[in-house]
Amino acid sequence: MGSMIVYNQAFDINHTLYRILLLLNQFKLESLEYERLRIWDFYMAFPFEIGNIRFGTGPNDREIKKIFPKKHNPYRNITNPRKLFSRMHPYQLTAFGKLAALGIIGNDFNSTGRITIINRESLISILSDIDYKLDDREGNVLKILTTYFYQMEFYGNNGLKARTKLSEYQYD
Repeated sequence: MGSMIVYNQAFDINHTLYRILLLLNQFKLESLEYERLRIWDFYMAFPFEIGNIRFGTGPNDREIKKIFPKKHNPYRNITNPRKLFSRMHPYQLTAFGKLAALGIIGNDFNSTGRITIINRESLISILSDIDYKLDDREGNVLKILTTYFYQMEFYGNNGLKARTKLSEYQYD
């Protein structure tokens, strides 16, 4: 009996680079937490998982929840998002290393825990070479991640790490 090969963009280094470039391009500040970018990348790869985030009770939270309702879809069921997030790390790390080698981000992200954009022109140039077109949903996800999910605290019981449960947050 043969085995089935299944493609998953989360484990494709080129697609990981593409998602991270999109996120960095949309993000207008110069630096952000390494882990935050990893979490954003997870939700770019699996936008339907946004519905599983623990939201607050504010008006913005309600609006976001409406856009990403919790719907059961047997074809998109991720049984262990935290494990999947962990499995994505080597691909994300390789992508960050490649972007650092290209001089787009600083190469000190491992020691500082922050991703710093040092050459936005190169970032924009690469994306224009790709000639990408986002559909409305992808555009919405990108916008929401880089605005709403950036304004959200990162650490603590109501921080992004705790709300997503993708990585350890109890000791922050």
